[in-house]
Amino acid sequence: MAGYPPEPWRLNGRGCVAVWLVRATQLPPLPARPVTLVGRAVVGTAFVDYRPPGMAYHEVLAAVLVRRGPRVGVSITHIWVDSEASRAGGRELWGIPKERAAFEWDGDGLTASARDGRGPVASVRARSPRFGVWLAAVASTWQALGDDVARTPLRASGLVTPVRAAWRIDPAGPLAWLLPHRPLVGVAVRRMRMRFGPRRRGGRPGG
Repeated sequence: MAGYPPEPWRLNGRGCVAVWLVRATQLPPLPARPVTLVGRAVVGTAFVDYRPPGMAYHEVLAAVLVRRGPRVGVSITHIWVDSEASRAGGRELWGIPKERAAFEWDGDGLTASARDGRGPVASVRARSPRFGVWLAAVASTWQALGDDVARTPLRASGLVTPVRAAWRIDPAGPLAWLLPHRPLVGVAVRRMRMRFGPRRRGGRPGG
């Protein structure tokens, strides 16, 4: 077993986040019902650079806004990291389907790309903002874990700034279901702090 820390994980770093509206019929399988607007699901993508203190690794993900009864959260459909400890911990603790990928970052900027063993996954290019507004958010992830659904709370805060970001999704890659749509809005998050976990039982898969 990879030497990942016990939950909750406390993470620090920076990231570039985008929000998309994608046809609900294009979504991958989910453990909960997607939140839809006129047949479109709300999807978030993010490149994240986690730095000490805490685990240090890179990440790119896609997550869908979902609901189970009155509760709203997100379900991560695809995610890649360049840390075996993060990959194993995400899968075993919370049912997050982390895979391995190689990343390139432009130092302290917000230009990044990821590729797995099959080829390119995604890339983003944005200018690093100089200012931001300190915001905090509370949410949960909903992930299939065996015969159960794992609900894992998270808290995050950071300096948030709207940015114009150019996202490229490989049309033959695992995130091709996002296409031909484009992000509606993008933000940069700096000085990010996140507390992830501990997991709670969520019930059987479904809505």
